[in-house]
Amino acid sequence: MDIRLGNGFDVHRFRDGDHVILCGVKIPHSQALDGHSDADVGMHAVTDALYGALAEGDIGQHFQPSDPQWKGAASEIFLDHAVKLVRSRGFEISNIDLTLICERPKIGPHASEMKERMSELMTLDASRISIKATTSERLGFTGREEGIAAIATAALVSA
Repeated sequence: MDIRLGNGFDVHRFRDGDHVILCGVKIPHSQALDGHSDADVGMHAVTDALYGALAEGDIGQHFQPSDPQWKGAASEIFLDHAVKLVRSRGFEISNIDLTLICERPKIGPHASEMKERMSELMTLDASRISIKATTSERLGFTGREEGIAAIATAALVSA
């Protein structure tokens, strides 16, 4: 049996706005996340974890941020590409573990919906997806509420 692990990390700063998109879920907030695409920091970290497990680089290597066609793009496009690549290489996703790091918005009230959305997008049983959050104890850029960070781990097994 071939088992692969990958890690993904992403960060996006806040900008003016009235919501954030995390794991495909629109969450009301006093600011938005700034990025070339929709800046879904959670989905980006999971996507990079999948690419990492395959030794296939990161989102930027597959979808260049300088390419105007990806401006404002839904991060589902990137995740779908990574999931299809995993399966085309003869692997299945065993599980995903995602931690969102922020003071606000509060993640707990939205975690179930985010988990369900990620389950749909990856055609993966929700029991194999963990979405949780922590603060940085008011330290650093996340503690000062300047943005959100995310770290993800993906485990793949040969199909």
